[in-house]
This record gives sequence, structure tokens and C-alpha cells, in this order.
Amino acid sequence: MKRNYYIFSSGKLIRKNDTLYFEPGESGEPEVKEEVCGDEIEIEDDTAEENEQSEEPKKISRRPIPVEDIEAIYCFSELRFNTMFLNFIAQKQITLHLFNYYGYYSGSFYPREPFISGKLLVKQVEAYQSDEQRLIIAKKYVTGACDNILKNLQYHDARDKDMSVFIEQIKLLEKSIDTSGSVQELMGIEGNIHSLYYKSWNLIINENIQFEKREKHPPTNPINALISFGNALVYTTVLSEIYKTQLNPLISYLHEPGERRFSLSLDIAEIFKPLLADRIVFSLLNKKQIQEKHFSRGLNMCHLNEEGRKIFVKEYDEKLKTTIQHRSLKKSVSYRHLIRLECYKLIKHLLGEKEYKPFKIWW
Repeated sequence: MKRNYYIFSSGKLIRKNDTLYFEPGESGEPEVKEEVCGDEIEIEDDTAEENEQSEEPKKISRRPIPVEDIEAIYCFSELRFNTMFLNFIAQKQITLHLFNYYGYYSGSFYPREPFISGKLLVKQVEAYQSDEQRLIIAKKYVTGACDNILKNLQYHDARDKDMSVFIEQIKLLEKSIDTSGSVQELMGIEGNIHSLYYKSWNLIINENIQFEKREKHPPTNPINALISFGNALVYTTVLSEIYKTQLNPLISYLHEPGERRFSLSLDIAEIFKPLLADRIVFSLLNKKQIQEKHFSRGLNMCHLNEEGRKIFVKEYDEKLKTTIQHRSLKKSVSYRHLIRLECYKLIKHLLGEKEYKPFKIWW
């Protein structure tokens, strides 16, 4: 099974023949050869030849990355690569996700789609342009996210953490999803659900975190920093899975399609964030795997440092590989494959083959 590769060291990504290599070291800047204007004066230097002969060839430490084993590449450091490298990973249908110095998601190299369908694209656009059809799909996303949030709360409620107040209030909000008359109203309900959910984190997490509200741009405290980092990982994972299907990632239903973002990834990520990102945050903090030393603070901002990001990514990657027995398929599937299956369900809905039902945690 293919897997994600996460790069935290600076260096170069190189394609040589049909193999990818990571060459650690300073990423540096591309060399620029300046043209010399005017006449050149040649000076004989007897020592130059001696120096060239005396210098031993430098051994370059390169780590091969098996191409056929790569699902996606995540870059958390300064790296150099050229068009030869990008063309090669495009041929191999490998997505490349870039994060900046603070661990914030910067963007993705999204190769030309290998699986395209004009018929599906038309259906995707038609569903977006129809207020009725768009609202139906958007409600499914919010319902799926709400049910998975409730599953997290019920899990902790059964472990001597009284979540009854939050469960009751969120269930009341869930009832209003079906009666909402617009996507804007639906987004308001979704925001209220998350507001209550985040308040419950003060009880779920053993430490005194004093988590009051969600702040994104930028995060101002450790909890918000963990949420933002986890959500970015889920978003990019969803994008990689969409790429393997015929769906267009730019056409969405809950989130408004806009510039410079793959909004369908935001839609589908809503369903999986409680399972993939939130549960990891709870586990890392309650097991004290993530502590204050794993954060860096600045003026009105807070982010995971490199050590903290490595801990989170390790847990996240293990979570993606976790398998469960699928109730309908009657076979074991990984958490990552559940996202691909969600894409297939949406395709069937758009083509009129089967009504879309969002993923809900059943275990």
C-alpha cells in the first residue's frame, strides 16, 4: 500500500533516471551564472591545476525514495526542486503539499487530473447551481460532521467526563439542520455546533487549557495551534484522495467555491476532522506527548515547533493506516481509504445512482 512521505530536513528533491532522491543539507538558492561583459583577461595560475588534483571528490549523501511507494509528499522545511522533478511526480500522479516555517499550509502541487469525466463535471456544476440540490448535499456534510462530533462527546461521556449538557444542546441544533433554508443559515448552525463542541474540550482535556474560542489566522494559543495543524493535514489528505477520483476539487457545496483553494476538500474534511484531527489532539495532550515545550510563541501567535510537528505527524500517519471492518464492504479498510469511499459516494449521488449518505463513526 502506498504511503505519505514527510520531510522535515532542508535539502533538495532530485529526480535521477526513474528514481527520486532526497539530498539533505542547506536548500540554498539556485546558482545564477553571470555573463561577463567586455574583454576577458586570462591569467595563468600554476596552483589552480594542483588544487583541482588534490581535492578529493565529495560524497553526496542521497536517500532514495521509492516512487511506486509514494501516495503524497509533505514538505515542512526549505527544499529545492526543479521542473524535471515536478514533471516526474506529475507523471507518477503524486501530490506535493507545502507548509511554511510555522507549519501553516501554503499550497499544493496538484498534477493534471488522471481521471477526468465531462459528464461528472457537468453534474457537479449543475448540483452547485441548483439551490435545492446544493443545499441537500451541504446538509449531508453538516449532519455527518455533527454526528461524528457527538460520537466523540459520547465516547468521553462514557469515561467519567460529563458531556450531557453539550450533547443535549448539539442534538437540538442538529434538528434544525433539516429545516434550514439556505447554505448561509446552515453555516451558522455548523458554527454554533462547533462553538459548543470546543467548549467541551476544557473537560475532555485533562490539563487546565482555558480554551475559550477558535482562532485561526494566526492561532494564538496551543489548542488553536494543534487544531489548525491537524485540520491542515486532514484537508491535504482529502485533496490527495479527491485527486484519485473524477471529482473536481474546485466545485463545492457547503463552502463557497473561491479563489486559491480546493473548496471541495474543505467540505469533505468537515466529516473526518472529528475522527482524524480532534482525536489525535485529545490523545496527545492527555498522554502528555505534546507539552508546552513543543510550541513556539510570537506576538499574538502560537505554533507547533519542529519537534511538536513530528510528534503530531507520526500519530496522524498511524491513524491513517488504522484499519476497520467495513460494514457494507465486509472487508478491512484504512481510515485513509474511508475518505476515498466518501468521494465515490458523492459521485454516485451526482450521477443519480444512489443517494449520498455521509460517513458516520460506528465504532
